[in-house]
Amino acid sequence: MDELELFQRMALAIAIGAVVGTERHWREREEREGQRTAGIRTFTLIGLFGGAAGLIEYYLAAGTQAPSGIVLAAFFVTFTGAFTLFQYRESVAEGSHSVTSVVAAMLVFALGALAVLGDVSLASAGGVVLLVILASREFLHRLMRRLRWAELRSAIILLALTFVLLPIVPDEHFGPFGGISPARILVLVIILASISFCGYLAVRLLGSSRGELVAGLVGGLVSSTAVTITNARRSGSDDAAIAALSAGAIGAGAISFFRTAILAATLAPALATELLPGLLSGGAMMVGYAAMLARRGAREHPEQEPKNPFELGAVIQMALLLVAVAFLAQAASRIFGDAGVIAVSALSGLADVDAATVTVAGMMDSIQLRIGAIAIGAALVSNMVAKAAYATMLGSARFYVHIWSASLVALSVAALCQLGASLA
Repeated sequence: MDELELFQRMALAIAIGAVVGTERHWREREEREGQRTAGIRTFTLIGLFGGAAGLIEYYLAAGTQAPSGIVLAAFFVTFTGAFTLFQYRESVAEGSHSVTSVVAAMLVFALGALAVLGDVSLASAGGVVLLVILASREFLHRLMRRLRWAELRSAIILLALTFVLLPIVPDEHFGPFGGISPARILVLVIILASISFCGYLAVRLLGSSRGELVAGLVGGLVSSTAVTITNARRSGSDDAAIAALSAGAIGAGAISFFRTAILAATLAPALATELLPGLLSGGAMMVGYAAMLARRGAREHPEQEPKNPFELGAVIQMALLLVAVAFLAQAASRIFGDAGVIAVSALSGLADVDAATVTVAGMMDSIQLRIGAIAIGAALVSNMVAKAAYATMLGSARFYVHIWSASLVALSVAALCQLGASLA
């Protein structure tokens, strides 16, 4: 490293300490002079100290292939001991028990040393992550107060599936017609569960759902079909709430468009050009229709707690559905060709669009792009028609008229936008 690069690396070490110190200082900004123990100056000096320790290690190791790390380790242990002792005496005097500042100081020292001796990008990213964690104290504390055991258990299951089970699940394909890959199925389950779980947690952190529209949007993360059926049944006994109930069901339907767009773009980016214009325009149209109905609702309705979208039973059901749909689609494709994929996608769309979407996306290496787009479109259309039919069978006349109207308008707009995009 030349002198200019060393100056740049030292500047980064100082900057890491300064940004962390800014957050620490801000939290104690009301304290009198002398009462603020570790603020912007202290943490800036800690970053400089870590960088200087790394610089000394670098010069002492000149001429060797790599630093031994002994000098840096000695500096780190000495600093950690002194700072911990100081924080302990302060905690005893103030009656506090937080160790956050100690850990933050240790990390600032380590990141300062990394900025000089190691990867600059990693040091920069580490500093930003440290700042975000420190600044998110209220948010994280509120999360812990609001978090329920069922949600924590769901998060643990998701982490176990991702980091424990996924690495040991075989990736080979088993069975006839090209077989099924257990690892591929598990990845799809994790993706679907993560989308629903993150949406659920966001609403739980922001507060209970406000009105039927928000409840429908959140419920759509779990199952837009379930939201439609539930609201249809309620519409028969609560005539005054039909506009709001319709808005919730239509909002859930809009989520189907957006979920399909996200899954298609994530799992098969080539499908994005074919599908995104229609999916996004159709979803936006349904959101607009739902917002119009929500404004029309004159009375307030009690908000309902959304069902946890990541219960183990739901995950197992989704896995079985994905296996069945994937097998049928591949078998139909081998036996009947492209027409079989489209037919199976349309049939699976009667219950769930996601299963058809992820299955077709996984087959893009063996079918034409146009056929894949048509198959996903067929699944979405059949799902919209099925939900409208459920609304007709279970709901009041005003309710199913809104569902049919929103579905037809959204599908028409999606088709026109898709046609325009293909002709452009």
